[in-house]
Amino acid sequence: MMLLAELRSVDYVVPFDEDTPLQLIEEIKPDILVKGGDYEVGSVVGADLVISGGGRVEIVSLHEEFSTTGIINALDRLEE
Repeated sequence: MMLLAELRSVDYVVPFDEDTPLQLIEEIKPDILVKGGDYEVGSVVGADLVISGGGRVEIVSLHEEFSTTGIINALDRLEE
């Protein structure tokens, strides 16, 4: 979250504890909703709200060499 928040193009990074971010999306009405490439716009929770409010949903391509799971696993191996 800290890395994302440092990007100039990012206004806010907001954590949530619910199963989906639907309530948060309803409250903050983002201009852009971003999800990873393993999603399609039609399956993104809140996409309809963002689009109907004049915003857009961006699907960002996944790059296996930049996997957060891979980074976490590599760090775990360093601790062993």
